[in-house]
Amino acid sequence: MPLRIYNTLSGAKEEFVPLTPGKVSMYVCGVTVYDNCHIGHARANVAFDVVFRYLRHSGYDVTYVRNYTDIDDKIINRANREGVPFNVISERYIQAFDEDMARLGLTLPTHQPKATEYVDEIIALVSSLVAKGAAYAVDGDVYFCVEKFPGYLKLSKRNLEEMQAGARIDVDERKRHPMDFALWKSAKPGEPFWSSPWGNGRPGWHIECSAMSMKLLGETFDIHGGGKDLVFPHHENEIAQSEAASGHPFVRYWMHNGFVNINAEKMSKSLGNFFTIREVLDRYDSEVLRFFLLSAHYRSPIDFSDQNLADAEAGLDRIYAALAGLDEFLAAPPAGGGDLPSGEAAAELEERVASLQQRFREAMDDDFNTALAIAHLFDLVRALNRVLAEKQDTPGLRELLARVKGEIALVAGVLGVVTSVPTDYQARLKARKSSQLPIEVAEIEALVAERTAARKARDFTRSDEIRDRLLAQGIELLDGPGGTEWRVK
Repeated sequence: MPLRIYNTLSGAKEEFVPLTPGKVSMYVCGVTVYDNCHIGHARANVAFDVVFRYLRHSGYDVTYVRNYTDIDDKIINRANREGVPFNVISERYIQAFDEDMARLGLTLPTHQPKATEYVDEIIALVSSLVAKGAAYAVDGDVYFCVEKFPGYLKLSKRNLEEMQAGARIDVDERKRHPMDFALWKSAKPGEPFWSSPWGNGRPGWHIECSAMSMKLLGETFDIHGGGKDLVFPHHENEIAQSEAASGHPFVRYWMHNGFVNINAEKMSKSLGNFFTIREVLDRYDSEVLRFFLLSAHYRSPIDFSDQNLADAEAGLDRIYAALAGLDEFLAAPPAGGGDLPSGEAAAELEERVASLQQRFREAMDDDFNTALAIAHLFDLVRALNRVLAEKQDTPGLRELLARVKGEIALVAGVLGVVTSVPTDYQARLKARKSSQLPIEVAEIEALVAERTAARKARDFTRSDEIRDRLLAQGIELLDGPGGTEWRVK
């Protein structure tokens, strides 16, 4: 079936047909760089990274733009508190953002513009709106006149009259309508500024994205994305000012990801449940966080909790463990002879590997359903484990397992997960968990060795004591033909 995308503008899934066959133009709102990013930013950026990856996987030539808002009240306020120029703050947190996104495995966009690099384009766009009568200047500020744009609020489906009735507090009497919004802000003492036809000042937030996206992608482009919280006012205002200036539709498909909740409550600084990406990655592997974020459909809310992160970690560990077993099997010399694996197990694995790409594409073509795509991946892993458990090396099995490995790598590569060598991931996870335990690794190893000696001496009482002692401290022992392995439970 063709790719279908849920379009916030229409409120329905629509078949995706790009403006130019074979090419896709996509803009996603970036961050305001005044502080470290939180897990809400992680969700948005991971979601649209997968959209970018899948579109390219589907054969499209994608131009992906993600901006930095590097001039804003929050940036200026922080700079004033620290007594440094505003660009010291913005460059610091641009670097921090880039580091966070790299750890999450994001692919670099085609363009990463900064708002301050597009001030000339912003001034030209504001001037165009003033000339068309869609904007007006007052005391060095320039406002967009919402009543001049009949389609205002078509994205958020709100009512202008009702919103006007609710806008009675702190109304700026200079505005023609309470909902008019700033395109250009006059300079205040101690603030950075640029010269303009209306005096020294700086851009408003909304106009920045319109100027950057239209310059890099054109007056009309395919996809605009961002968090659900940006529908109003940011994206609503982008539509109004862009379409009023160009006279053309601004964006064809509007995509918005859902909120991140913390233990079933909306993430909020006031509630004290606000976590930065860096805080989370101090406790969890970056692949685990990415896997967790993709475990729900991008438009659905997702509940961030220790239990849900632990579940994601366990799921990812199952995939890596299966791949480690597969690698171990393929690395061993062929045994030859023997019976085929049970017909049912072999047939299921053959069916799963043969249909994985189709199932994956059907899931992703249904509005990028990564949760269903991951479920199909788990189906294949379960079938793989059944075959590996039989430990039979038979003609044709190695070729089948090699296909399994390649198919998993292809799907996981589009999702940006399972990107490590299995043994490297397992060692990394073990080291991270070990660092959080109330017992040193050297002590664990010593106790494991003592238990091994006790078992050889048939001192099963001591062997059980050591096993129970380690288990009480979160260490699980796994006895196998090659000896005893331990892992963090």
